[in-house]
Amino acid sequence: MTSSLAPYAAFDERTRGRRFPETAPRFRTEFQRDRDRIIHSNAFRRLVYKTQVFVNHEGDLYRTRITHSLEVAQIARTVARALRINETLTEAICLAHDLGHTPFGHAGQDALNECMREYGGFEHNLQSLRVVDELEERYADFSGLNLTFECREGVLKHCSSQNARLLGDVGERFLNRTQPGLEAQLSNIADAIAYNNHDVDDGVRAGLITADELREVSVFARFHDEVVARYPATPPRRQLYETIRRMVDYLVSDVIMEAERRIAAARVDSIDSVRNQPQPLVSLSDGVLEEHQELKRFLRTKLYNHPKVRNVMDEARATLKSLFEGYLKEPSRLPVEHQALMARADAEGGEKARARVVADYVAGMTDRFAFLEDKRFLSR
Repeated sequence: MTSSLAPYAAFDERTRGRRFPETAPRFRTEFQRDRDRIIHSNAFRRLVYKTQVFVNHEGDLYRTRITHSLEVAQIARTVARALRINETLTEAICLAHDLGHTPFGHAGQDALNECMREYGGFEHNLQSLRVVDELEERYADFSGLNLTFECREGVLKHCSSQNARLLGDVGERFLNRTQPGLEAQLSNIADAIAYNNHDVDDGVRAGLITADELREVSVFARFHDEVVARYPATPPRRQLYETIRRMVDYLVSDVIMEAERRIAAARVDSIDSVRNQPQPLVSLSDGVLEEHQELKRFLRTKLYNHPKVRNVMDEARATLKSLFEGYLKEPSRLPVEHQALMARADAEGGEKARARVVADYVAGMTDRFAFLEDKRFLSR
């Protein structure tokens, strides 16, 4: 595989290594080991019951965080293969990017950030790194998953300067204003393509938006017209699928062509030269990016702020706040292992450290477990 990679790809044998040295894998590459550890983690399994847009109990066919992560990975692998960059590393980053997400999607993150405002805040992207670096407990020699630098670099998509100073090697690029590797850049744009388009599907399925309303969006209207003209007798549901399929292909093709153009113009010949570029090299072209953002604005207005979605998310926010405040006030309600962490945090870092233990526990919950725990608190 190495011989087929472009010189600016990430190479397993040139990895910047792991936080804790390990013997090289015998029958896998370094990035395959990363991917496998992510898939076998507790945090990855919990994504099956974590909200994307619709809370898990609202229906069996809506996306969850785990199906979203798989869709991101599939999109990104196609592009990685076309660009001749490391497909396995790309897949690993995509599968790990939401490991730190709270229950109830962005509403859960906002609620937990508000609870943690006095204690350093909460950000799900930073939490994903915290999960793979510290919180997973599977190996005798270290906490976390001990992933390669390149994978950790991709998991941390954005970061404040204040937090970057605390993160060592993986935080340096935010202070030096350099770029991550192409695999990390690709994972970021694949995430945006995936959620925009599958949220269209889920929103129509839920009856909160319609194909007629979506025709306000130029890219949707163009491909929908094409589909209806070619398949006039096909049921609307299939016409929608065909439209979304064409939009995804259009966006993915544009990423490939625009990245090839930028890579050629920059004349990069190594991952280090990629990192030293002033701007990312993997992106949508300007015109297509505007179409993509138009769809994103539509979804924000018509779907994410729909009264039915907001009502459920308001309940979700209240649930997380109730849990956070309850555990902080009564640590005895936590599992035994977390009670031990609270005692140690209290001795070493005081209230701020105790709050972080609670945030870690609450953030790791699934939607349904959070609701059940809140009911248990209220039943006392």
